[in-house]
Amino acid sequence: MKKLDAGLVYIVLSAMIALASGAMFTVLSVYYVTTVGLNPLQLVLVGTVLEATILLFEVPTGVVADTYSRRLSVTIGMFILGAAWLLEGSIPLFIAILAAEVVRGVGETFLSGALDAWLADEVGEANVGAVYVRSGQVERLVGMAAIGVGTGLATLHLNWAVLFGGLVYLLLGVFLVLWMPETGFTPVERQARGPLADMAHTLRAGSRVVRGHSLLVALLVGSAVWGAASEGFDRLWEAHLLTNFVFPSVGNFQPVVWFGILNFAASLVGLGVTRLFQSRLEAVTQQPHRAARWLVVTKVLASLAVLAFALAGQFWLAVAALLVRGALMAIGGPIHRAWLVQTIPAPVRATVLSMNGLTNAFGQTAGGPGVGALGNTRGLPAALVAASVLFLLEVPVYLRALLPGRSAVTDSPVPAEPAAQ
Repeated sequence: MKKLDAGLVYIVLSAMIALASGAMFTVLSVYYVTTVGLNPLQLVLVGTVLEATILLFEVPTGVVADTYSRRLSVTIGMFILGAAWLLEGSIPLFIAILAAEVVRGVGETFLSGALDAWLADEVGEANVGAVYVRSGQVERLVGMAAIGVGTGLATLHLNWAVLFGGLVYLLLGVFLVLWMPETGFTPVERQARGPLADMAHTLRAGSRVVRGHSLLVALLVGSAVWGAASEGFDRLWEAHLLTNFVFPSVGNFQPVVWFGILNFAASLVGLGVTRLFQSRLEAVTQQPHRAARWLVVTKVLASLAVLAFALAGQFWLAVAALLVRGALMAIGGPIHRAWLVQTIPAPVRATVLSMNGLTNAFGQTAGGPGVGALGNTRGLPAALVAASVLFLLEVPVYLRALLPGRSAVTDSPVPAEPAAQ
């Protein structure tokens, strides 16, 4: 069948993922806490199992994408994710949730690196920032509708929203098989030495690129710090609201409905902010020095927003802090992604992006359980305060990039492999 425009495919893909994620994640923590009965430490351990799986599979799947096909890698990932979510929504037991997270982790690694590398190949490095900004807006529009879908399904049965998300991922895999193009991909040069040797060659090339580029090293370190902070916050913010606040008695809404309202509001605020700054954001994604300055500001303010959420004594103050943090993430996300993609040479882009995912997973695996254990022993506010401090530790990475000559995009080729192996 005739393939579609790559930018359109990416936006459709983003919209469908937003539909699945919006429906599932609106109710997932409520499902974990009320149906499965997970405590704060178990909530974080679910994420730890996911990230440990990513640690094992992230780089190998990125190497496959650079060596053989980025389109194939993304498509496989979609089908695996669909199976994972169907398993997660079918069996409400802690051990089954852990098993599903292992499957999900494998699927995530097939997408990580390969999807962004594919987009850069098809639309050009200079255009990825604009696509990220616009796809982010579509994600938020669809995500707001998805919140209603997930909330409606959850009022009937909590697990139905999770099962719905799994089916969406499977349908998305079929869509990619039929209409996803791959015209700009040039695989790393392979020789008659076998698939494992070819992949090892690609991995060594990607490693040499990272070692030879100090900015990439700094960005990978920043991803590890971000992972340590985000794992605790992402797993505990809903539990903090459920445990430490009394939800307003407006219309006798159940907590699951309130979480739908909160996610809808966060999507609306994110959409409004990115629309307001759209032209400026698209320009910033093409200017690394300005990108670094914007990221410093957004990271500092986001850390303060998490701190305010942890210490808020009233429900509406906590909600305001959540919305502020969401708006800042909507601004910083496309900037960081475009900057990273533009810094990596095309032949090993998926491999190095997978290394970035690997460092993020390492940070989540190393930092998440500690934050969760702190929540068990000292309470959820203390755990979230610790997460806010960890968020702030990412700022020095971007300050370093502001030094003269540090933030420039590299157009250097992949370093040649040494003759003696």
